[in-house]
Amino acid sequence: MHEQSSSRGRRMAGAGALAVSLGLCLCAGQLVAPSAASAAPIITAAASAKVTPSVKSSISTRSITYGAKIKVTAKYINPANGKVITSGTVRLQALRKNKWVNLSAKALSSSGSVTLTGEPHVSGAVRAYYVGTPTYKAKAGGKFSVTVKAPGATKVISEAKKHVGSLYKYGAAGPSRFDCSGYTMWVYKKAVGKSLPHKANSQQKYGKSVAKGSKQVGDLIIFRNGSYGYHAGIYAGGGYMYDSPHTGARVSKRKMIGSNYVVRRLV
Repeated sequence: MHEQSSSRGRRMAGAGALAVSLGLCLCAGQLVAPSAASAAPIITAAASAKVTPSVKSSISTRSITYGAKIKVTAKYINPANGKVITSGTVRLQALRKNKWVNLSAKALSSSGSVTLTGEPHVSGAVRAYYVGTPTYKAKAGGKFSVTVKAPGATKVISEAKKHVGSLYKYGAAGPSRFDCSGYTMWVYKKAVGKSLPHKANSQQKYGKSVAKGSKQVGDLIIFRNGSYGYHAGIYAGGGYMYDSPHTGARVSKRKMIGSNYVVRRLV
């Protein structure tokens, strides 16, 4: 009885090995061929690669007064076939402390374009950002630098422009002739009612200290020799300033004269 059981076990084991080699199933001692569905190899379709859009963007203005709005227009195209992209959302973003924050968002139109409106409250970079779809990758448009001027800054620049051409005179503080600190003293007082002393070195202690990279139109600029302030001007944007330079010169808008300066915000 024991021999018969052992012999039967050996036959079953042999049949099992044969079944495995033939791709068959040993069920209840019988060889059964697997179904076609279970025998078929599993094939996973590779996902189609996403397309990176091309984009053209523009901005309505690069300089606004606080509270005003900008418009950024962007158009997205499939570079593979030249057709416009009509699906997906685009965000208007502003760069704040090295992070992009959303100002507004809008879906692409049937023309593949979108116009986004936003109200940036501080100067900095803005861009249009396509968030992507299952077909298209996310894509950022061009980065634009926007200057936001305080209402008071607009008044300061307007007053500064009125005196372009006025002759320099040492110790003068208006109304028709100025030295450097006399000019800034006059402009801030007339434009926004801010009182400054008649000396560049003393003026660098007034207003709020601002980093050079954050200076805005209408800010007071004090040029220094070491830490001593020897010349004053009013920032006009783009690396220019309004000032009353020196004897024989006139009030004008000109390139800033050096890199050793401090920025003071009075408005």
